[in-house]
Amino acid sequence: MVENRGGLTIGQNRIVASAVHMKIAVLGGGNGSFAAAGDLTLAGHEVRLWRRDEQAAAAHRSAGGSVAVKDYAGDNEARLAVVTSDLAAAAAGVELILCPTPAFAQPAIAAKLAPLLSDGQVVFLPPGSFGSFIFAQAARDAGNRASVSFAETGTLPWLARKHGPHAVRISGRGKRLPTGVFPQSRAADALRVIAVAFPDAIEPCGDALSGALMNAGPIIHPPLILMNAGPIEHFDRWDIHKEGTQPSVRRVTDRLDAERIAVREALGYGPPHFPLADHYAREGDEWMYGRGSHEKLTDSGDWHEHLVLTEHRYMLEDTRIGLSLLVSVAALVGVDTPLARGFLALGSAICGEDFLRSGRTLASLGLGGLDRSALQALLRDGFA
Repeated sequence: MVENRGGLTIGQNRIVASAVHMKIAVLGGGNGSFAAAGDLTLAGHEVRLWRRDEQAAAAHRSAGGSVAVKDYAGDNEARLAVVTSDLAAAAAGVELILCPTPAFAQPAIAAKLAPLLSDGQVVFLPPGSFGSFIFAQAARDAGNRASVSFAETGTLPWLARKHGPHAVRISGRGKRLPTGVFPQSRAADALRVIAVAFPDAIEPCGDALSGALMNAGPIIHPPLILMNAGPIEHFDRWDIHKEGTQPSVRRVTDRLDAERIAVREALGYGPPHFPLADHYAREGDEWMYGRGSHEKLTDSGDWHEHLVLTEHRYMLEDTRIGLSLLVSVAALVGVDTPLARGFLALGSAICGEDFLRSGRTLASLGLGGLDRSALQALLRDGFA
């Protein structure tokens, strides 16, 4: 069955948008935020870029308020509608708020954004690591009762690296983005809004926890950052996606991914689970960035770089936050996760902190007292 609603076609498992333009706030000043601001502006949307650093925002405005986007089609200048450090000015009246910042930045941003949200807005975290729940929780704690939806997907929609202060190079774009929504009861409306910004790319996957368990980062990145620890600390520059993605690393990634899929199945989430093996395969199902995306990434040379092992987001976000969440949810449903626990232990030893305590768990989110049924009711219906 295919249904058309207001320029959006909903059919099968895909949501397809026709040519509709809207107001979008993009939060952050990193690779993903610049890719979002530039790409969405070039697609015809009115984009407001919020940067926490007022000096950086002022310098960006003085330089013209544009983002130079480099991709396979060449170089294009995207003139943003607003560049500001005033979050209220960025968020007022927009339909979609996009926050592609690292997961460890989410709580602080959620607290700032919480009182500013208004009816009908959608907050989208690509990816989220269950950050969608953190943003919803912050709005509730701020006493904001507006009807807002919070969503997250399994990967950043761009393979991107900043080239200079106001330029970004995009090596690939999201092809299939499995997306979950909190509360799930608002999923249809939220996904229609998100699909305007990402036409033909959004694939519903259920509630917000399902979306979190589609996050590719905690599966691909912990083996890369930890199994390449020696070369990272030895060489001045190292490409863990090229020199570091060897057959032994790939075998471990597949086993770690099997733990993720086992947790999803134990929670009753159905396929497709988007196994990470598809990302590297030359045939079969496509998702994430599509066929050949790994080669595009390594051929770009953007990931041959200086890495600080204890400060890299693959360690502090994907290992500490992503894997602690996976292990926590696995414990709730009785699934053994030896590799996830092992990588958490290694990361803890390297960084000198207990990632299970400092990471993101059901207990740290205030959900430790819920059984599976109560958790899933909350994910479906939201806060009472």
